[in-house]
Amino acid sequence: MSFEWWVGARYAGLTRSKRKAGQRGDRFVSFIAGSSMAGIALGVAALIVVLSVMNGFQTQVRDRMLSVLPHIELFYPGQPHQRVLEMWPDIANDAKQNSAVQGAAPFVGAQGMLVRNNVLSGAQIRGIDPSVETQVSELADQLYAGSLDALKDGSFGVVLGQKLAKTLGVGQGDTLMVMAPQGTISPAGFSPRMRQFTVVGLFSSGHYEYDASLAFVNVQDAARIFRDSGVSGVRLRIKDMQKAPEVAVELQGQLPSGVIASDWTRNNRTWFAAVQTEKRMMFLILTLIVAVAAFNLLSSLVMAVKDKRSDIAILRTLGATPAEIARIFLVQGSLIGFLGTGLGVLLGVLIAYNVDVIVPFIENLIGLQFLPEQIYFISSLPSNPQVTDIVIIAVTSLILSFLATLYPSWRASRLQPAQVLRHD
Repeated sequence: MSFEWWVGARYAGLTRSKRKAGQRGDRFVSFIAGSSMAGIALGVAALIVVLSVMNGFQTQVRDRMLSVLPHIELFYPGQPHQRVLEMWPDIANDAKQNSAVQGAAPFVGAQGMLVRNNVLSGAQIRGIDPSVETQVSELADQLYAGSLDALKDGSFGVVLGQKLAKTLGVGQGDTLMVMAPQGTISPAGFSPRMRQFTVVGLFSSGHYEYDASLAFVNVQDAARIFRDSGVSGVRLRIKDMQKAPEVAVELQGQLPSGVIASDWTRNNRTWFAAVQTEKRMMFLILTLIVAVAAFNLLSSLVMAVKDKRSDIAILRTLGATPAEIARIFLVQGSLIGFLGTGLGVLLGVLIAYNVDVIVPFIENLIGLQFLPEQIYFISSLPSNPQVTDIVIIAVTSLILSFLATLYPSWRASRLQPAQVLRHD
């Protein structure tokens, strides 16, 4: 080890001098070095934990959404529902010519009103074919009451989300009225189209918005009651959901003219764009914490240079060059930044991988729920640490720490030993 590394490590508090006379000064330098190291570690840990939680939030909400929603939807605008339902096998076969497509199923979607006694609630009503629905969604696995097989053509059965059923006060076997937005006009006035449905199943996707607004019926029943409204087409599931935009573009060129392909990223573009923007802003804001810690490192190094003026002067008289003096403080600041970053990464990763244990403990301790599911779609705090984010955070911290050492090192190298020793 060169003497620059040895002296720099000592100034950083990693080694101790055996001279009693220097203990007080060493303790002071070690204290300010430790405070700088702790600031960097806390800033890095905060960045890792927050970005991991945001990644987990985005991943969990996306997966829960796509457990109910399709990866790609194919529409045939201008065609009546019955015509689309007759054509859907041909459209599905054409789509499956693309190797990325794994499953296909028809659908009819519309907005409607559900009425039970004096309770009325709006809902997104989806007509599905129970025999092929498992190819495009996980709805069958999310049922905790009833079965999709009960959605038979002409039976007018309905499967409700858990929260929607609770709002209406219904359970399996109960009946309710489904109202379509269109109706008939007679001399007596406007009469909405209504039909009585029987609740044959209940599901819970874990996504509050869908559990509180989705209702599934047989695709033929939906075509009958919503014959003048809504949309119909084919839902597709592909191998890699992340490639949905590219596959949708490919399908648009492969399918007959008039068929429109829309992927899940387009249908939920606003939400995902908002999450990405929020993640970038949080990274910039929390990076300022690391920047403040780096500024604290700069201040501590300036204080160390002032405290060690006599030591610097003696080293210069013994033959040390200005470059060697500068390297001493470069080593000191770099070691503090490296150790602070390492401790921050260790602490941040430890917390990020145990958020599911730490947060419930704090919630039970203070009796407060951090994530009301009515607002945040999910009720538990997820975490998904990503190596890329951790590396970027660590590199950013090391760069800021290194930059903070440049001015104090230059300042130390400019000290004139004769002037220092004259005043000391």
